[in-house]
Amino acid sequence: MTNFPRRKFIYTAGAAAAASILAHGCTNNSQSGTTTATNVSLATNAPKVETTQVKLGFIALTDSAPLIIAKEKGIFAKYGMTDVEVIKQTSWPVTRDNLAIGSAGGGIDGAHILSPMPYLMTINNLAPMYILARLNTNGQGISVANKFKEFNVQLESKALKEAASKAKAAQNALKFGMTFPGGTHDLWMRYWLAAGGINPDQDVVLSPVPPPQMVANMKVNTIDSFCVGEPWNAQLVNQKIGYSALVTGQLWQDHPEKAFAMRQDWVNQNPNAAKAMLMAVLEAQQWCDQPENVEEMCKICSERKYFNVAATDIIERSKGNIDFGDGRTEENFAYRMKFWANNASYPYKSHDIWFLTENIRWGYLPKNTKIQEVVNQVNKEDLWKQAAKAIGVPDNQIPTSTSRGVETFFDGVKFDPEKPEEYLNNLKIKKV
Repeated sequence: MTNFPRRKFIYTAGAAAAASILAHGCTNNSQSGTTTATNVSLATNAPKVETTQVKLGFIALTDSAPLIIAKEKGIFAKYGMTDVEVIKQTSWPVTRDNLAIGSAGGGIDGAHILSPMPYLMTINNLAPMYILARLNTNGQGISVANKFKEFNVQLESKALKEAASKAKAAQNALKFGMTFPGGTHDLWMRYWLAAGGINPDQDVVLSPVPPPQMVANMKVNTIDSFCVGEPWNAQLVNQKIGYSALVTGQLWQDHPEKAFAMRQDWVNQNPNAAKAMLMAVLEAQQWCDQPENVEEMCKICSERKYFNVAATDIIERSKGNIDFGDGRTEENFAYRMKFWANNASYPYKSHDIWFLTENIRWGYLPKNTKIQEVVNQVNKEDLWKQAAKAIGVPDNQIPTSTSRGVETFFDGVKFDPEKPEEYLNNLKIKKV
């Protein structure tokens, strides 16, 4: 279905910022985390870096925390990267465009990014990218407006099917927000809708909205539902504007989410610096996953130069305490965001095979895409292993296979990374 006009979206950052976002220009219109950690000693295992300078982008989402913590805690500096800028981006298209031009052109060299995006950028010849690590698993949500409480919309989207059909017949289709076409939030929303018999391309309107603008748009009724990362689902609930139908770990337990990705040319030209960056990010992920560090992590991320939200919007879901907003609550939920536990940081190639298969499913990539070839080009799990060993990660925390095996989704559908065509052929709702 045709996307609803972007001019309808409400952007709270002011007219100038709105114009920038709508245009998806290359300027990052951002603030930079330029705090320099003092009294940081160079680690004895720090690589001899080719450069100490790098620019990294992030979106105001909790899963960007490892980059922010690596900066604020001096972990980048510990491994020789003393001039790292962590720069806020206004949207995923801005992140993409800034990666495409690189820091030499006023953009960025790497980023906290939706896991499918480095593939889309590489395949479409915008800028060849490497995925160096997965930043997290779980930790996203699909939230809906309060008006859907009467339908008891939760894990099963089929509760929305009748409402979607009536709205479409009245030429006022339900409007769903996601953050980037072909990105993780788009794929989670599409999978959820399709599992309930709702065709996301025919029965509803699905359009991109920058993560920090989701709550504002639901508040003024320009969207009825959205899929996004935290803290925006929690903020929606705290403001009593809507509720979370589910958290995405319920769709697919310990699903891959964001990645730490860098331009291929930067990594190839600076292999030691890339290793130093990766060592720092892995150490920061370990730090973020320690329960005793969660409140400090949230306080740092809440600062104006990073998320610019109340720490209370971040803390509870980061602890795994989920208030869905409709009376359901969970404490220490198994589907909480993970930065390190259960191999959350390791970039399984099998997961990237699923992302590319789903992009084919929805028509973002051609059916003849050479999936395995592209995954082998972009996914640098070998560099992850080198960095993990360099910081002393125990062997039992380093996966021995690039595949996590057959994955099972909430609706019982299974994905075998050895047979992506079989998975695709068996899906009932698809474009391909």
